Amino acid sequence: MGVVTTDRRPGPSIRLKFTLSYAGLLTLAGALLLVVVGVFLLRTGWLRTNESGSVRENPVIQFVRAFAPTAAAVMVFLLVFGLLGGWILAGRMLAPVDRITHATRTAAAGSLSHRIRLPGRKDEFRELADAFDMMLAQLEAHVAEQRRFAANASHELRTPLAISKTLIDVARADPHRDTGELLDRLNTINTRAIELTEALLLLSRAGRRSFTRKHVDLSLMAEETTETLLPLAEKRGVTLETSGDIAPTLGSPALLLQLTTNLVQNAIVHNLPEHGSVWVHTSVRPNTVVLTVENTGEQLSPQLVPTLTEPFQRGTERIHSYDAGVGLGLAIVKTITQAHDGTLTLIPRSAGGLHITVELPATAPHTDR
Repeated sequence: MGVVTTDRRPGPSIRLKFTLSYAGLLTLAGALLLVVVGVFLLRTGWLRTNESGSVRENPVIQFVRAFAPTAAAVMVFLLVFGLLGGWILAGRMLAPVDRITHATRTAAAGSLSHRIRLPGRKDEFRELADAFDMMLAQLEAHVAEQRRFAANASHELRTPLAISKTLIDVARADPHRDTGELLDRLNTINTRAIELTEALLLLSRAGRRSFTRKHVDLSLMAEETTETLLPLAEKRGVTLETSGDIAPTLGSPALLLQLTTNLVQNAIVHNLPEHGSVWVHTSVRPNTVVLTVENTGEQLSPQLVPTLTEPFQRGTERIHSYDAGVGLGLAIVKTITQAHDGTLTLIPRSAGGLHITVELPATAPHTDR
């Protein structure tokens, strides 16, 4: 990757160029006007010789002598006026550029909270400034999210490593300790660390959109997911139901299967202690296909629901059991949905639980030949 350099020889400023251009154009227009006036005077008879035919100085020369000082004074006035007026006008016109440049340098120095907030009516400079402010706001939010994510990921990864180290230290201090129990606990902790690492890699891959789009039927993804997770649902006493229509779209089969798996697993795990239910449904709208996953469960506040798609959020509290996952399930769902140009909607159910809808662009059904 090449390095961008800003080491260039200094040149005339845009303000100076604008001033010289304005003054030059004004002076040229004045010169042309004087020429037109002179030609007009010559052609209308102001410079004809007298009828007596007496010898006189050439009328053109007379005109030049009389008109030249005035024309020169006018040209000097136009030049000075053009320079001064152009300098002032250029300064006023380029003032927004100075503000944008200052904001750019401030952002480059690491301060993303600065905004231009250019006043005045809407014009090209105002649109540019507003677009730059919007970009800074999005960049600031993205950086803040990445910092939170990095901090949470570091915490989540540090926890199993710290526990593993503690178990190993205890085993060293007590050589007669049961190694079977130790190995089982280390295996569980290492499995969790591997799952977390794989989830982080999946999240990064989906965010970069580095995948090939193929024809996918979300209804088949839903059926495959429910079959895979049926033992988990039975173990937790949750009834799992699947219904709906063929829902064709374009995307990554692996990522969309991961999306469906995360949604259904999340609905099973975060459910009632017993006699819970999960409903998985696919449908087709005029331009989109819809995957809906609904589950019973505890009451969720409207303030909590939007935070569930943030990394390492696990409902009402941070749960660290095996089935609870690593806290990236819905964050991965959100990233995969955005990578497929879709929308993710979370709505708390009045009876408890969650109603999640994933809406993706529809495509014509694909038939293999």
